[in-house]
Amino acid sequence: MNAGIPRPVERLMEAFARLPGIGPKTASRLTYHLLRTQADESLELSEALRELRSGTIFCGRCFNISAAGVDPCALCTDAGRTSELVCVVEDPLDVLAIERTGQFHGRYHVLHGALSPVEGIGPQDLRIEELVKRVAAEGIQELILATNPTLEGEATAMFLKRRLLGMAVRLTRLARGLPTGGDLEYTDISTLSQALEGRSEL
Repeated sequence: MNAGIPRPVERLMEAFARLPGIGPKTASRLTYHLLRTQADESLELSEALRELRSGTIFCGRCFNISAAGVDPCALCTDAGRTSELVCVVEDPLDVLAIERTGQFHGRYHVLHGALSPVEGIGPQDLRIEELVKRVAAEGIQELILATNPTLEGEATAMFLKRRLLGMAVRLTRLARGLPTGGDLEYTDISTLSQALEGRSEL
């Protein structure tokens, strides 16, 4: 324990520091902020964290986050969505990003990560076999492989392509290229190359 820091304070700093994107300095600032605020603010955070675990589950069909007791989730049971089109994403946050566009009206499948030998994440650690079973059982006609455009995301998409080989399902990938409002002179080579390859009729 650091000299002069009570154990409860140190424990909270350590807990904050384990969160993604939060280093020791930010963890310290958050902890001391909670110490300075009204007690009810700290208690509200504590209750929200407790409810996060007790009030949510992962949908048994798509593995997105759902309210406790709601399985399948609201997106899986929405009659306005087509069950023949499924978007495969890495994380629940990706579902939120796609939903914000208002352009997608199919269903989802959340893998909960991407293949990463460096981090010891293999196919058995993702919801890949559940996806294969869905394709076979639900009459899915198209899978949009919307994994991230990273080495891990690309490797995951290629693995899915091989795993689904021979199954009667169309596999597509999200288009990639130039951002709206961007200038060609500032665009990196990889993005510009992908934009050229993915060009469409005018």
